[in-house]
Amino acid sequence: MRYVSNLPYATKEEEDVRIPMPDGVQLSARVWRPTSSDNEPVPAVLEYIPYRKRDLTSVRDSMHHPYIAGHGYACVRVDLRGTGDSEGVLRDEYLEQEQADAEAVLAWLADQPWCDGTTGMMGLSWGAFAALQVAARQPPSLRAVVIASFTDDRHADDMHYMGGAMLSDNLAEAGTMFAYATCPPDPAVVGDRWREMWHERLENTGPWVLPWLRHQRRDDYWRHASVAEDYRAVRCPVLASSGWADGYSNAVTRLLGNLDVPRKGLIGPWSHKFPHLGEPGPAIGYLQEVVRWWDHWLKGVDNGVMDGPMLRTWMQDSVPPSTSYEERPGRWVSEPTWPSPQIHPVTYPLTRHRIGAPAEDGTVGEGGDESVGGGAEMTVRSPLSVGQFAGKWASYNAPPDLPYDQREEDGGSLVFETEPLTERLEILGSPTVELDLAADRPVAMVAARLSDVSPDGAATRVTYGLLNITRRESTENPEALEPGTRYRATVQLNGVAQAFPPGHRVRLSLSTSYWPLAWPPPEPALLSVYEGSSTLTLPVRPTDEPDGVPADPFEEPEGTSPLSVTRVTAPDARWEVKRDMVDYRAELEIVKDQGLVHFDEIDLDVGRRAYERYTSVADDFTSATGESTWTMRFRRDDWDVRVETHTRLTCDDTDFFVDATLDGYEGERRVFSRTWNETVPRDLL
Repeated sequence: MRYVSNLPYATKEEEDVRIPMPDGVQLSARVWRPTSSDNEPVPAVLEYIPYRKRDLTSVRDSMHHPYIAGHGYACVRVDLRGTGDSEGVLRDEYLEQEQADAEAVLAWLADQPWCDGTTGMMGLSWGAFAALQVAARQPPSLRAVVIASFTDDRHADDMHYMGGAMLSDNLAEAGTMFAYATCPPDPAVVGDRWREMWHERLENTGPWVLPWLRHQRRDDYWRHASVAEDYRAVRCPVLASSGWADGYSNAVTRLLGNLDVPRKGLIGPWSHKFPHLGEPGPAIGYLQEVVRWWDHWLKGVDNGVMDGPMLRTWMQDSVPPSTSYEERPGRWVSEPTWPSPQIHPVTYPLTRHRIGAPAEDGTVGEGGDESVGGGAEMTVRSPLSVGQFAGKWASYNAPPDLPYDQREEDGGSLVFETEPLTERLEILGSPTVELDLAADRPVAMVAARLSDVSPDGAATRVTYGLLNITRRESTENPEALEPGTRYRATVQLNGVAQAFPPGHRVRLSLSTSYWPLAWPPPEPALLSVYEGSSTLTLPVRPTDEPDGVPADPFEEPEGTSPLSVTRVTAPDARWEVKRDMVDYRAELEIVKDQGLVHFDEIDLDVGRRAYERYTSVADDFTSATGESTWTMRFRRDDWDVRVETHTRLTCDDTDFFVDATLDGYEGERRVFSRTWNETVPRDLL
């Protein structure tokens, strides 16, 4: 990262600007803008998230908001209602109130004397969700958005469910927000009202996993704020990015294929981070790209920002399996449009342990429900241990959380692989697996993993997908399986750009469990897969196609100098898989402890510690247990406050059980405590 200070515009900062909402609640904003904007109004760019601008995101904010402001924009970072120093309560994600507030913020910005009446929105993750969702509401001042690591479909492709199977991140991320939504505002900003505001949050916030667990089907709860419901609603230009190591690797290409507005896509090798801070590398000069986007769409500068390809992406080279990488070898490639006319789906038949060669015309057998007489039967009933080396649904690269060598996972899976490749194979897009199958239980799942197998046998997972087979036709109206009946089911794997070198094999692995990445079905199921009519389809990018971009199309990452912080206590990060061979208990333990950090500018100590634990016993699918525990601490002089949350999710074959606690402390004195014990019926899950 190159830190720059010589920018086109001198800037000033306003640390706490109050923005009134129609109901009287005031949101807290931090504003960076050119000093000249007092007399020469500029466009405003909004980042709108719940992660505490005064402390938790302040270092990151200080690197990119002053940078963009220094190029002639008013950058505004707003804490959502009920978070940071904003008033109110945050009860859930992406509610109508949140989006109405965002529209009110944009209207307020457009009306300021230092704003020329035009606005943009930008963000990563929640901030990107917010920008895309608000764009679909078409507020009059919003002229463009810049979004990173997001989804357009809250049920099909978010941290809650995948292919109708429930992800463990449904619990983990709920635990994160349970903690963030109950933190106090800073007395240095809100004064003596801090305690009243804090207790309002404590008393009106519950475990976020409960609403997410009560909606196991795609219903109006998930349709709300899912732009995929109506892409035509987005009428402003979109610059969209993500990373192949992120959980949100699919939405960029879906937007490119479905929006009818000027749009550009960028996908690197990154985890859940902004591209200029991208890990694994290479990181890129993302903020320069963002400024060019704003210059064109908010200022009308004819800078050629829409020239060139619609999609630029990092074609990843083969690597040995590892839970983290500093850099992913590869190269930048581009596609002029999406879907790309140069990418061809190639379908391979699945036979006993083999991925067969496709027919010359690219077709395979007929298949279908009626093909009961054709194809040998192959079966798998996976142990609950398959999935312990799956890594995180969305990598954050701390602690190391990418999937490890898949050979042990493959021991409990139905495996198909090619002969050693005689020439380089490159794929770009979303592979699919079409299965002719039957199960011996009314509820069953299948996890499909695509791996790159080196000549020494090491297997690096390239991508994967999940399917709760009861949702094979519809996530709105699932149907129990009739044991022994054959069905057609399609498993959509996450999008990826990956090269397989000569001498390597492509491996497809199918398992009936993937714990703890995904919650297991009520009981083990024997899955029958029929050869010939079951297939793998890869989106093949011909290796003789031009890459379409220079070898290094981006500048070096830039930003302004980060705020000064002092580490008080050391951080701790662990990812440990344990197995007890006495009682057959398996455990995954994750520690993400940021330690205590002193924010020098505001003389504040802040501590964050997250602990996750996932356990199971032997192959008892109802023994699956997940726990998420958070501690958030804030300390200055005689002000010492902390929040502790704990959420535990267990199940039997008919119900889920949520047990949760919330405790608030001033010093060592507990000043608030509440407990929840809730039962949620399983819905073919």
